[in-house]
Amino acid sequence: MDSNSIVLNVNGIEVIYNHVILVLKGVSLQVPEGGIVALLGGNGAGKTTTLRAISNLLRAERGEVTKGSIELRGERIENLSPAELVQRGVVQVMEGRHCFAHLSIEENLMTGSYTRRDKGEIAANLEKVYTYFPRLKTRRTSQAAYTSGGEQQMCAIGRALMTNPSIVLLDEPSMGLAPQIVDEVFHIVKDLNTKEKVTFLLAEQNTNMALKYADYGYIMESGRIVMDGNAHDLANNSDVKEFYLGVGGEGRKSFRDVKSYKRRKRWLA
Repeated sequence: MDSNSIVLNVNGIEVIYNHVILVLKGVSLQVPEGGIVALLGGNGAGKTTTLRAISNLLRAERGEVTKGSIELRGERIENLSPAELVQRGVVQVMEGRHCFAHLSIEENLMTGSYTRRDKGEIAANLEKVYTYFPRLKTRRTSQAAYTSGGEQQMCAIGRALMTNPSIVLLDEPSMGLAPQIVDEVFHIVKDLNTKEKVTFLLAEQNTNMALKYADYGYIMESGRIVMDGNAHDLANNSDVKEFYLGVGGEGRKSFRDVKSYKRRKRWLA
């Protein structure tokens, strides 16, 4: 990657919970301006912790970055508060959507503009969100609690866009959604990236879908990056096919049937 185009640079970070549990072990990654980077791996690999380290949401779970650094356009940000990070353009869409159940869809979207004062631009942003998520415009007066999982995921992404972000951290956007809705959500993410130049770092277990839409990917296991590369190259890598896409030399294979020591031996060889 061209170092001049890097928006986010994570340099060898370690994360410890409760002053004891080492979760991330020297994680490094880069996100270029206007790119989609996928952070891949199974449940418990450290993807969500990595995103929370970037957005500084670790403190709520008694976690902290103890080594390494995180830079936004060359400026270190690991000691900034989540509110300060949002003002600088770093916004996270958390796993599970976390929409405000008692508020309408439009009220949820408007909470994303809380720190802004430019009313004309806020209104323009809202209409732009509705352009990309027309289903939300139809349901704009509905309480979020009474909308579908797909609509809530669209609302959560739209709410993030209302902050006018530099980079969106998207955590498990496919979780709990029907395949058709997952494809729709990822297609909209790609449109936002292509047409609006929104930069995304997405953590995802659905490796096939993530590599279909991403430009670059990092694969995590046990708190470490074990492989990275161009999304097309990763999708065609034999180890990735076997362990994450379920296809090996003997046909389809379940990832959970492969012993951990065998996976690690092959990744680190």
